[in-house]
Amino acid sequence: MNPFEFNTLVRAERELWWFRGMQRILFRLLDSMKIAAGAKRVLEAGCGTGYFAGLAERRYGWQVFPADLSWEGLSCGRRAGARRLVQADIASLPYPPARFDLLLCLDVLVHFEQGGEARALAEFARVLAPGGKLVLRVSALDMLRSRHSAFAGERQRFTRRRLSGAAERHGFRILRCTYANSLLLPVALARFRVWEPLMRSAPASGTAPVPGWLDRLLYLPLALESAWIGAGLNFPAGQSLILIGEKK
Repeated sequence: MNPFEFNTLVRAERELWWFRGMQRILFRLLDSMKIAAGAKRVLEAGCGTGYFAGLAERRYGWQVFPADLSWEGLSCGRRAGARRLVQADIASLPYPPARFDLLLCLDVLVHFEQGGEARALAEFARVLAPGGKLVLRVSALDMLRSRHSAFAGERQRFTRRRLSGAAERHGFRILRCTYANSLLLPVALARFRVWEPLMRSAPASGTAPVPGWLDRLLYLPLALESAWIGAGLNFPAGQSLILIGEKK
């Protein structure tokens, strides 16, 4: 990921509507599927600043091991008091086989060239114990690429079929795979396919603060989606994909 993005992430992860909303969706999904049950050792592969690892650890009582390749992100985490941070390539993890009960990888596989995610998935299968759970979140649908995508160093986006197929090829049974950030899809299409091309905008971070009224307005659809997804219902399209798998 673009190292300059970490400068805005430290604040955005705590305050920006997208992060708060996607955290709510993910936690509601994990709770509804009882993913926390039986999980003790948890790896977050591609933890960035380590902020989400801390949230998950406090919420579920897990022992979370955050790992990331970027020293910039890890430095932000160290200053914030994150624990057990490790600098590592998620495609070559420094852990023994069957070490973890649960593995989280959120918005990281998109930074591999298409096909390169296979190396990371192979490592995920190696370090997970049999029956261990895999939680992936990725950016979805090529038509939603934006100037933020370019700025952040995103190299690919996924469809549900391609993400599920990649996980299955590496020995995971798919328990759930749904699109998310779906209700705002018309707004995203208008912005990314009409407005940004017309304005010929240069790549730029999309994690800058927005006015409070707009932040609340944009958060509301994600809050509604959390209830829908938590009830066991999937979305047929969206800006993100969330997959829950189990190692066979």
